Amino acid sequence: MRDLSVTVRLAARALARAGLVHAYGHCSARIDAKRFLVCPAEPMGLIAPGAECTEVPVHGPLPEGVLGEVRLHQQIYRRRPEAGGVVRFMGPSVMALGATSTVPAMRHGFGTYFAPVVGLWDDVQLVRDDARAVGAIDAMGGSAGLLMRGNGAVTAGASLQEATVLAWYLEDMCRVELAARAAGLAEAPAISQAEASQRATLAGRIVERMWDHLTAADPETAPKEKGGAT
Repeated sequence: MRDLSVTVRLAARALARAGLVHAYGHCSARIDAKRFLVCPAEPMGLIAPGAECTEVPVHGPLPEGVLGEVRLHQQIYRRRPEAGGVVRFMGPSVMALGATSTVPAMRHGFGTYFAPVVGLWDDVQLVRDDARAVGAIDAMGGSAGLLMRGNGAVTAGASLQEATVLAWYLEDMCRVELAARAAGLAEAPAISQAEASQRATLAGRIVERMWDHLTAADPETAPKEKGGAT
């Protein structure tokens, strides 16, 4: 499981370098149907090469020392067998838009990966119990992303690499929404569902290229596999 641990640490530090996390945030990668691996409970940019990640059950109580909001990860892995990675982050545009309980429209290509719509959990309290975790992921629905009022966002992907890239996309989606509203263009036409279904492609190494970009400065060597069980 060494390579999967490296991937988790790579993602954590990449999210920090991209300004999507600070003192708070976490990410995880699925091991198998029953387990996933979560990053250390510390500022993600400070996670050292070789730092130990923690194995967490998909069903059952969180291990000692694991952050309470990792329940969000559990709920996603329980409901989505195809999910291989989860990111909890707090990018500045995500925070600004989520604080107003506003969901961004699909205005550019990156936004299409969240069709039909980004979920919204309209509760300012921290998600540190099972009931709130269930409610939040219920609100996420089938989307790849969830905004949490005043508390950042969550993304889920087929791998942790994809979830990390989606976090960058969601932050950019919120940036574009804020810019449109600041320019008085909130009513400008958004991308249709039909257009989104064609645009949201993974062909052409879409995920891989952004992952390479985000992890380029990392001190650990990226594993060759794209996440999942090892």
